Parts: sequence; structure tokens; C-alpha cells
Amino acid sequence: MLRWLIGGSREPQGLAEKSALQTIGEEQTQNPYTELLVLKAHHDIVRFLVRLDDYRFASAGDDGLVVVWNAQTGEKLLELNGHTQKITAIITFPSLEACEEKNQLILTASADRTVIISFSLEESEVWNCDTGRQVQKVSCFQSTVKCLTVLQRLDVWLSGGNDLCVWNRKLDLLCKTSHLSDTGISALIEIPKNCVVAAVGKELIIFRLVAPIEGSLEWDILEVKRLLDHQDNILSLANINDLSFVTGSHVGELIIWDTLDWTMQACEHNFWDPFPQLDTQQEIKLCQKPNDISIHHLTWDEENVFVAVGRGLYVYNLQMKRVIACQKTAHDSRVQHIAKLPNRQLISCSEDGSVRIWELREKQQIAAEPVPTGFFNMWGFGRVNKQASQPVKKQQENATSCLLELIGDLIGHSSSVEMFLYFEDHGLVTCSADHLIILWKNGDRESGLRSLKLFQKLEENGDLYLAA
Repeated sequence: MLRWLIGGSREPQGLAEKSALQTIGEEQTQNPYTELLVLKAHHDIVRFLVRLDDYRFASAGDDGLVVVWNAQTGEKLLELNGHTQKITAIITFPSLEACEEKNQLILTASADRTVIISFSLEESEVWNCDTGRQVQKVSCFQSTVKCLTVLQRLDVWLSGGNDLCVWNRKLDLLCKTSHLSDTGISALIEIPKNCVVAAVGKELIIFRLVAPIEGSLEWDILEVKRLLDHQDNILSLANINDLSFVTGSHVGELIIWDTLDWTMQACEHNFWDPFPQLDTQQEIKLCQKPNDISIHHLTWDEENVFVAVGRGLYVYNLQMKRVIACQKTAHDSRVQHIAKLPNRQLISCSEDGSVRIWELREKQQIAAEPVPTGFFNMWGFGRVNKQASQPVKKQQENATSCLLELIGDLIGHSSSVEMFLYFEDHGLVTCSADHLIILWKNGDRESGLRSLKLFQKLEENGDLYLAA
């Protein structure tokens, strides 16, 4: 049942952040999500959400279950079980356009060292329970598969663990690499020329897939190049467009790469304030702990890369090659996931259980001396006294031409919010460590739909004309 969302501020969880966290009152006039549905099916942390089509999505988590939901009504359509341990990756594998059968596959990897493939029929409103529960299971992995990616043009999918494997739609193993690392592949993306990029520790490895040619049925995968520019483990990897991809590391390094020649186009790092207003050495160390600067998630649009850095949000402009806006303490705890919305809006969720909506706005132009370098690269390392830091801080403030304004705070989860999905017509879906999924609804839209439904019912029963 729908209930009214009560907005409002929260007490910060950490002493160091009390004065820095931006809050918003109960009157959230620009926040459309004023109603919610709580969806219950999982028995452990829900870590993944994947969109199936315009009205369905699937959830997966540490209980090993995959649950398919109706995004409009919140109805549970199907529960898939086959894994014995937590799910580590999930992805959809659409059918080829030339294929008459429009079956959409769901691939799930688990800590039980298996991958399961299931499917739904796009033309049906519900899943085919006779054939959709489990099509096939692969259990020949030597390590946990941490990531999956689909190369739809070649009609193959890849699994990343301690090695990289290439599979077809029937789950036949086409080829694989040798053992790459005990830590395993943490992320995979496709780039042009039949290549993929794999994040392995602090290295990026470029692989090229060799498809069968005339007279040969053999597939092959070749290591082409290793990029060693990161100083610590790579936590995020994403395509920006056909020409660029981006990576973010544990120590706050953001690097933009060329997808064709794999060279570095731009770099930004040092995502923290090197001049903290603190008095003790212990507090300074606390302010600069790695979790405060690690880049856990990235998203983008045509102009900017939006970066989740520790508890903060940063907007990096691709043309200017610098940060144009930041909210250093966007949440009480680490930001888990971010997404760009229409109308220059951004959504973020955090370990603190909150989901926040931001709007990127232009700052009023203030006359200031020009800043000689990028937003953060103007500083070196080492301790600087507070008095000397003031001019540099003034330059930093003037360097940001935009600001992130908090316009909505969605409070419903009692534990870490892992990720979310945005449906333009059906609202926002969030999943959490509290085992719940929440479907946030546009209150005005839902109220209009209820009024329309009531009007239609009265018209069908003839009550409308009697009342007149």
C-alpha cells in the first residue's frame, strides 16, 4: 500500500561530519517522490538491480535469489533460485534483432562458482515458469566470477574471475586466458576493434577477441597491452562514449582514456582537502583515510563525468578537463551508487541508508584572479599552516563554476542502500542491506492516475451520470 513519505534531516553519524553535511527540511518542493511501496522477497542484503524492459526489473543479493518485479505495481512476478551462495554479478543478454524468438536471457554469477542462465519472453507480461526458472548452469569455474559483460555484436558473453572466459549463448566455452591474478578481474567493459578492458588490481589489461574466419571454427583471446598508470586498485571502470572510457581508483585517481589507442587523455586526483581545519594529528589522519577518497562509482553524460569519491560527489567536465562542482560531504557515509537524471539532476545513495537528489546549477560569476592549474592539481603534498592555506582555498572555491544543490532526501531504508534504478514513468527503485526494495513513486502522477481510475470506474457503473 502506498504511504506518504516524511522528509526531513537526519542526525549525522560521525562527529567529524556534523557541520559539513547539507540537509533539507520537510518541504521538499522539488522532490517528486512522495509515495513509496516496500517490496519484500529477499532474506539477506540486496546488492543488485537490473532493468529488463520498460516495466520489469530483477533484484539479486546475498541470499542467492533472483526476483523479477513489475516496476509499475510492485508485484513479484517470479522468483529464481539455483545458487547456493551470494550472487556476485548479474547482467541481461538480449536476443539478436534477426532472431525470431525474442527471448531475453539473465546471467547470474555466484560465490558458489557457478553461472546460471535463465530467460523470459518479451512478448509475455509474465515469465514462463515452465522454462524460465533455469535453462542451464555452468560450474567449471576455478574461482568466483566477479563480473559479466555482453558483446552483443559478436553474440558472446564474458566472465571475469581469476581468468577471462568467452562463452556463447548456449554456454559453450569458446576460449579463455591463462590465470591472471589471485585477486581476479573486478570490472569489464567493451571497447572498439573487438577489444575489452579488464581491471585487475591496479592494472588495466586490453584483450582482443579473434572471431572464427573461413576454414576455422576457433575463437581466441589475446592480451594486447597493459596500462600501469594507477597507483592503487581500480574500483570503477566505465565507457563514456565511443572515444573515451574512465577509471577510478582506491586512492582517488580519476583517469580518462582513449578507446582507440589506449592513451591517457586526462587525469584528476587528490580528492580531499589538503588543508583540514583540525588541530590534532589524529584528526588529520582520520580526515585523509583511504575510504574518504576512494572512487566507488561513476556515471556520465555528454559533458561531464559524475564521480562518487568517499562520502562526496564531484562533477568533472570533459571539455575543460577539471572539476566544475563538488559536494565534499554529500552523505554521512560512503557513496555507493550515483546516476544522472534528466534536467541536470543527479541521484546518490550511501551506506548511511539515504538516497539524495541533487541539481547541478550555475554559480553566480564572482570576479577573481585566474586559477593556474586544475581544480585539485594546484596543490602538492605536505603540511601547510592554516593561514597560508586561505588564498589557495579562495582559488579552489572560485575554480568551481557550478554547485550541487540538495533538492530531495528519500528516507526509507534502515541500512546501507546498495544501488538503484530509474524508470521515467514508474519511479525510482532502491535496494538495501535491510533486505528490502523500495519503489519510490511520483506523488502527483500517482494521484492523477488514481483519480483517472476512479473516474473511469464511476463512468462504467453509470454513477457519474447519476451524480450529475
